[in-house]
Amino acid sequence: MNDPVSKTDISARDSERDSTNRSKSKLTATAYHEAGHAVMALAVGRTVQKVTLSPSQRMGGTRLGVCEMKKGRSRASKDALQDDVLILLAGMVAESHYTGTYCQQGAAQDLRDVKRMLQQRASSERQRERLERRLLDKTEYLLSDTSHAKAIELIRAELEKKETISGRAVRHLYDQAMRQCSS
Repeated sequence: MNDPVSKTDISARDSERDSTNRSKSKLTATAYHEAGHAVMALAVGRTVQKVTLSPSQRMGGTRLGVCEMKKGRSRASKDALQDDVLILLAGMVAESHYTGTYCQQGAAQDLRDVKRMLQQRASSERQRERLERRLLDKTEYLLSDTSHAKAIELIRAELEKKETISGRAVRHLYDQAMRQCSS
């Protein structure tokens, strides 16, 4: 004879399923975020070491994912500071293409780094804010390119499958997206 399932059991199962769906959604958002950093890094000539969704400790806080870059550049940059800011903003922008909104809480450290970097260039807070807005718009524009959007999708999917991917795999997926979109 089957025991009847209580409302509490159903509620607990539903709550667990909702929690799993939220965790999956957060993981996907993080994968988009890290893929955005990686794609922009490659687009501006930086070399990616690895990208991971594994949590890590950084400056006393916990980060959900990391995009590590090698020192140096694969090609000369006209404006290294601008490139670094574009890379930092690309995580939040790519994630927003999935979530529909900027997650400033998730990108808090990136945004603090952007602010600190732009204060070196701007003579006033207003000028820094305008420069940040201009670079955010530029990041949106660059990542809306079909080939960059495809590269983000490929890297995101691979990250969700494997959790950590090498810089070489990231480069391969980026190049694959460039080829697919150019033909």
